[in-house]
Amino acid sequence: MHSIPAWHEIAEELIDVAVGRKPADLVVRNAAWVNVHSREVLKNSDIAVSNGRFAYCGADAGHCVGADTVIVEADGMYAVPGLCDGHMHIESGMLTPARFAEAVIPHGTTTLFADPHEIANVLGLQGVRLMHDEALLQPINIFMQMPSCIPSAPGLETPGATIRVEDVEEAMRWPGIIGLGEMMNFPGIVSGDGHLLAEIAAARAAGKTVGGHYASPDLGADFHAYAAGGPADDHEGTREADAVMRIRQGMRCMMRLGSAWYDVEKQITAVTEKGLDPRGFILCTDDCHPGTLVGEGHMDRVVRHAVTCGCEPLVALQMATLNSAAHFGLEREIGSIAPGRRADFILSSCLRTLPVEAVYARGRHLAENGGLLVATTHGDWPEHALRMVNLKRDLVADDFCIKAPGNTGEVAVKVIGVVENQAPTKHLQTTLAIRDGRVEGCRERDICQIALVERHRGTGGVINAFVSGFGYTGRMALASTIAHDSHHMIVVGTDREQMALAANRLAAVHGGMTIWRDGGELALVELPVAGLMSQRRARDVAAEAGRLSAAMAECGCQLNNALMQHSLLALPVIPELRISDLGLVDAVDFRLTSLFSEI
Repeated sequence: MHSIPAWHEIAEELIDVAVGRKPADLVVRNAAWVNVHSREVLKNSDIAVSNGRFAYCGADAGHCVGADTVIVEADGMYAVPGLCDGHMHIESGMLTPARFAEAVIPHGTTTLFADPHEIANVLGLQGVRLMHDEALLQPINIFMQMPSCIPSAPGLETPGATIRVEDVEEAMRWPGIIGLGEMMNFPGIVSGDGHLLAEIAAARAAGKTVGGHYASPDLGADFHAYAAGGPADDHEGTREADAVMRIRQGMRCMMRLGSAWYDVEKQITAVTEKGLDPRGFILCTDDCHPGTLVGEGHMDRVVRHAVTCGCEPLVALQMATLNSAAHFGLEREIGSIAPGRRADFILSSCLRTLPVEAVYARGRHLAENGGLLVATTHGDWPEHALRMVNLKRDLVADDFCIKAPGNTGEVAVKVIGVVENQAPTKHLQTTLAIRDGRVEGCRERDICQIALVERHRGTGGVINAFVSGFGYTGRMALASTIAHDSHHMIVVGTDREQMALAANRLAAVHGGMTIWRDGGELALVELPVAGLMSQRRARDVAAEAGRLSAAMAECGCQLNNALMQHSLLALPVIPELRISDLGLVDAVDFRLTSLFSEI
């Protein structure tokens, strides 16, 4: 465990180093100090570190140098605070906390504010504890938020476990819990649900931050009611108006750039054009696949994107460091290069393109020019957590048949419409042909089948519906045990036999993603940890995920990050139409709805 002394334990020593009575452990000389408090760059600066914390930041740290002090010659490079991801889910990287840390450290990320509600849907409080405990072992800061909405939409889905108010109260006493995770059940808040308000009250009583998730374009009375309900931030905005309203209501606006979410460009104009105070804005990723982490970056990628969208580099860096720290009550601990804070920083030769040439966390040199210099530490995952796909029996093609309500030649149906690069779906309606008493999809019109296979309790339940937007051709199927948020198994395909083959394959390997065509497997990503994560290295998981994405393209799918679109089709808290283990969900009116409709 890479722990760091609390400030009060070494305050006297930090003072002694700053004044020159004791030597520093590390001194960075001749750096361009990026000061996110004053939003200025102070050239020719020295930075002294003792016991993992900054002791002195100023013009000349010569008085802090002793015989054993390690000297780092910055040669004019920018010393930038370690980057913070203000809202994210480690499980979305398909990696355990140790492996995720390995992947993001070389990109300059030294703090994660993670909501492990994916594993909470599978393993409940035990899953949160397993993530929390492994997070504490890492050489960077990984703070956990206690998941709030398990299930995310009561009555509309059945997760593998539930979270009670008592669980929230217990978790608030754990050392690495920083707040309450995103309050996804915004209709519940608006209606004054007592269970949700009790969770929020428990978090606030513990002095923790409450995360928000208002996934509706309605900025009227319901939004005002949601803000009154206690969430302190929100990352679901997609428009400038969303950003403005959140700030005006006293919430932090979290702008995300993940693998599939591109919400920064439309919202950052609230700062760059309308001139709103940037201190209320936070950059985050929300969800990043391993391919993005390995090939494009992490928070460094988000900062670069914000700058490309017209944000001043120092403002973008504030949004990725100090703003996040202040929001979670950690401004005196992380988020800046200043005395007393944890010595988390990166060295870079350019603020606009932000190449990450060196990474330090808690005063330790962790990475150099993209190469990791330290090892992360793995936690102990119990055997049952590695066997979390429970099917009652092997599935067959008939499990994926949709029986017609009548014997006419066609029937009116509701179809889930995928929207590229966005979380919301469309509620489409069309007519489909009936053959032998079964409703058939239509490849020519890009309508294929989707199924939700129950995988937590082995009930044998399969819910079938239709989806459009993937562009699949030929006889194929894609199955995944990543299915936000309840994480059953989602199967999308143009052929029922391929759908059965794909589902059974995931049961055999205890979870992951697989794609089949004409009776053969094209690609497989094995994710045995709760059916969500792997303990292998990011580059290996990314390579497998890359092969799967390529196979999706071979089958006709041209969507950007289609895997993310696939995994969100069962998320009933984001409009408009979703699928769950209980049926088709109208995620606007928040009710179960029939597959069949009148045109």
